[in-house]
Amino acid sequence: MSIILPDNLPAIATLSMEGIDVMDVSSSHKMELPVLRIGLINLMPTKTDTETQFARVLAASRYPVELTLIVPDSYQPRTTPEAYLDRFYQRWSAVINTSFDGLIITGAPVEHLRFEDVAYWNELQDIMHWARRHVPTTHYICWAAQAALWSFRSIPKHRLPEKKFGVYPHRKVDPMHPLMVGVDPTMAVPVSRHTETRRTELPLDGSVRVLADSPEAGLCLLDDPANRATYMFNHVEYDTHTLDAEYQRDKHAGRLTAVPANYYSCDNPDYMPFNSWAENGRRLMTNWVSQCAIRRRDFACDLAA
Repeated sequence: MSIILPDNLPAIATLSMEGIDVMDVSSSHKMELPVLRIGLINLMPTKTDTETQFARVLAASRYPVELTLIVPDSYQPRTTPEAYLDRFYQRWSAVINTSFDGLIITGAPVEHLRFEDVAYWNELQDIMHWARRHVPTTHYICWAAQAALWSFRSIPKHRLPEKKFGVYPHRKVDPMHPLMVGVDPTMAVPVSRHTETRRTELPLDGSVRVLADSPEAGLCLLDDPANRATYMFNHVEYDTHTLDAEYQRDKHAGRLTAVPANYYSCDNPDYMPFNSWAENGRRLMTNWVSQCAIRRRDFACDLAA
């Protein structure tokens, strides 16, 4: 189905070359089907890559999606020109009265900091608590998933002895959950993080459901209906070369980063990486978009009651 993006966003040309049906906002009035409005709060340093990755997986759904790019008012970019944000992004205060059908909040390269030491932490907390009242479902990714669990449920993150980095097999823990429909019983998932959330610290009452996990990489995907939230600690949206780019970046910066596990042929970075996660990643994200559509209807009924 179609993905609607801000006018002239670089991702439009990239996705069009891949054969994906892309429209810009100015042309979206031609759509005859109802459009799902999804907000992407993009805290990643590689803005254009992240925009393209999420647009690609969202476009695989059976619903047309309009993607609004957002950053907090207090967010100051280090790797993205202000002019780029001014052209393609909305500051949070400009969209707070928008009716979103779903919200995605990405990770951020701030794992080494306490949550309270992140410059935009107070505003992000306000956004997360606003979302659980006003958005049918919000998908938190990597650091944002840990941030939401800390804000909603006081569940901490823990530093790992070394970076968990690579593509790890994950098992489908809750096969009947709507997000897991059509996902293989064992799925490969890219992992890139220095911290973890521990299963032993989840609520004992089952109010946070584990949907997928890994013996090697730990928790992967959780559902928290009370907070209208799902938590993905890893990166099914990554494209084939994302982990390679991270590895090369760290290597050239002199950081001691291990070769990403189960990623290159023969685990040799001189060989091309193999994408073993794309199909299951698309299924999971298209399931989430379907839940946005279902929960939009239920959410509207709840508000009218």
